[in-house]
Amino acid sequence: MSTLLLNKIDDVKSNIKNWKKDNLTIGLVPTMGALHRGHASLIKRAKEMCNKVIVSVFVNPIQFGPNEDYDKYPRTMEADKKICEELGVDIVFAPAPSEMYGQGGKLSNNELTFVCPPYNLTDCLCGKSRIGHFDGVATVVMKLFNITTPDFAFFGQKDAQQLFILKRMVKDLNINLTIIPCPIVREDDGLALSSRNSYLSKEERTWALSISKSLKEIEKLYKQGITDCSILFDTALSILDKNLEIEYIEFRNFDTFEEVKTAANNTLAAMAVKAGKTRLIDNIILV
Repeated sequence: MSTLLLNKIDDVKSNIKNWKKDNLTIGLVPTMGALHRGHASLIKRAKEMCNKVIVSVFVNPIQFGPNEDYDKYPRTMEADKKICEELGVDIVFAPAPSEMYGQGGKLSNNELTFVCPPYNLTDCLCGKSRIGHFDGVATVVMKLFNITTPDFAFFGQKDAQQLFILKRMVKDLNINLTIIPCPIVREDDGLALSSRNSYLSKEERTWALSISKSLKEIEKLYKQGITDCSILFDTALSILDKNLEIEYIEFRNFDTFEEVKTAANNTLAAMAVKAGKTRLIDNIILV
């Protein structure tokens, strides 16, 4: 069966209704498109675990701030569909914003019901500079869950704060699905795969390679027994290219998301930087 490209919610629901009659397990891979090997790894994992796989391709306007890159975010629908076909995806769901949120462009929480995660999970890391971002993420993901009713949903670890928040949402709101975290996929030189990497100039990409190098050094020191996060912080700072603008380097307990001063197993070491105008995030979980 070939991959279906569907734009309407009712068409997706109609297919799912038939799948449910046959007791087929459904996997959802939510994306904003511009698919790369990182997304492919999520799709492959979904194919391993599920009878049917849906990939959503939707650049979600309500998770972008007023000065962010919504209008220029890469949109490569034809290439995305081809990748999904090659990987055996059953449905690519690519709605317009009007299909997801209704006509008229009323996309603020003055007119639209939002899902708002706990403040203590959003007032840190990426949430400090991207006010309202995770409200937009939680809202669109909840809508996708309700539309596709998956048994499993697959998310990459690169967006670690997003992953933690969505797992918390599923728990707190008693959503009947399981979130499957998937490892970060990297280029051969260590750079974490991201759709935004296409924005980088050759020079900026060279600067960005120091991000994964600093995380590897944190991991190395931790395995040597150094657990003082101030030392790990200073180490990362010394390795990051001086041309990068550092937004944050933080250490969080990945069970509770509380900030820690002493690293232990399951500590998240996360950072966000800007290479030129391009914002990049990366992390490692210490074990």
